[in-house]
This record gives sequence, C-alpha cells and structure tokens, in this order.
Amino acid sequence: MISTEKIKVVISDLDGTLLNSDHKISQYTKTVFQELHNQDYLIIVATGRHHLDALDIVEDLGCPVYLVTSNGARIHSPQKELLFSFDIQSDAIKSVFDLQIDPEITTILFKENLWQTNKNNEKLNSYQKKSKYLPEIVDFKTLEDFESIKFYFTHDNHQKLVDLRDQILEKHPDDFSHAFSLPFCLEFMDKSVDKSVAIAKILEKENFVFEQTISFGDGFNDENMLKSSGKGLIMGNAPESLKDRLSHLEVISTNDNEGVAKYISQQLLNN
Repeated sequence: MISTEKIKVVISDLDGTLLNSDHKISQYTKTVFQELHNQDYLIIVATGRHHLDALDIVEDLGCPVYLVTSNGARIHSPQKELLFSFDIQSDAIKSVFDLQIDPEITTILFKENLWQTNKNNEKLNSYQKKSKYLPEIVDFKTLEDFESIKFYFTHDNHQKLVDLRDQILEKHPDDFSHAFSLPFCLEFMDKSVDKSVAIAKILEKENFVFEQTISFGDGFNDENMLKSSGKGLIMGNAPESLKDRLSHLEVISTNDNEGVAKYISQQLLNN
C-alpha cells in the first residue's frame, strides 16, 4: 500500500497508458482522475504527442492538468498557458535528413501547427482521428526550413529503426536525445529535452519533489520519468525489453484493462 501522506502528484503517459487501444479515455478513468482532483492531487500528463493533439484529449478528463508534450519540449499549465517551449534548430535536423534513410521508413517533423511527412501513413493517422494537428506531405529533399519541436521515424520492422538510430548516433553522438516511444516509433529530441526534465520544472513551480510523485508509463520515452518518481509503475502492455530494463519497478494491468485508474482507485484513493 502506498502512503497517501507521501504521494501528492500523479503523472501519466497517454498512449498505451491512459488511452486504450482505440486511443480513448474510458469513463471510469475520467471518474478516477476527477476524484484525484477533488482530493487535491496535482495531475501531470506527459506524452510524446503534440500539444494541439494532446490538449483536446486531456480536456476530456474533466479536471485541470499540467500537460507535458513532445516528450518535454512543451509545457502547458492547467489554464492552457504555454510555460516552456523548445525547438531543434533547422541545420541540426537537416544534417540528419541528409543521411541515406531507407525510403520505406516514414519520416516526420513536428512543426508548431502541422506535422510534415514524406508519405501518408494510416497507422499514424489512426492515432489522431479527431486531432486539429494535421499532416502535410512534403519532399524533404526540397524543404528549406527543418526547425521543429522534434523529429521521428516509424516502420513496422523494429530492426530497421534500430539500424537507423545507430546510423544517426554515429554521426551525432551528442546532439540529440532519443527514445522508442513504441517499438515502431523512433523519436529524436534535443539533448536537453526529456519528460523528467519538464516534470521537474512543474514540480519546482508547485513546490513538490519527485519523492512525492507516482508515475505510469509504457514506453522508453517514459524511462527517466519512471525512474525519477517516488513510485514508478509500468503498464502490462509495455515492451518486455522495458520491463527487463526497469525490473525493479512494479508492472500493473494493461491500458485496455484501465490499469492506471484501477491502481489509483485501489492503492491511492483506497476505494
């Protein structure tokens, strides 16, 4: 049983964590998070999604939350005020895109108001069915401005992405941070950007520390967040490689079984 006296902040990822496989938040989960708010817990949602995409999703929770998006490159207050913003410079990204990237791999730039990609990808589109954040297909060979919040690559063959990661890191060993948010999604951010870094900014602002937090996640972009929290919990649907890497952390039920909400209700709210 977690000490309710110690935990004051609840942190959760979205995809594979709060969201089910249909990319929706269940009514039960909404009810639990509203009760968290009623009991004065600070709530932080930290996601790799763009803020235009994520803002509508967290609004559906029906309670105020701090929102960390693009893996830490943006922070919005519960009043939707932009508190922190960081972009990767154009030249740094262009030098990556100048590499010989397998044309089968879908390439994406996260811009402020749209995302640019080299091809239509139905799998990606399914994650953003009602989003205001829309794609634009471009030819990256003719693109002039590469400045972006983050860039990433997706392919169903995980090994192709591993090979691409190694190729990029060989040329840019110290320029970027990176993570597999999903086995088929390889993301690159500036080396200063991480969910845990952004969360630390919020905690400082609200006069809390990581020891007072509980966090939930399912991807490698959640790793530092989970390790930093007073109590880090891994979703049952997370990759086995993440569970092995963080073997000291508890694994809970899956996102489709409302694992986050059930854990909070039983262990934190004592219902």
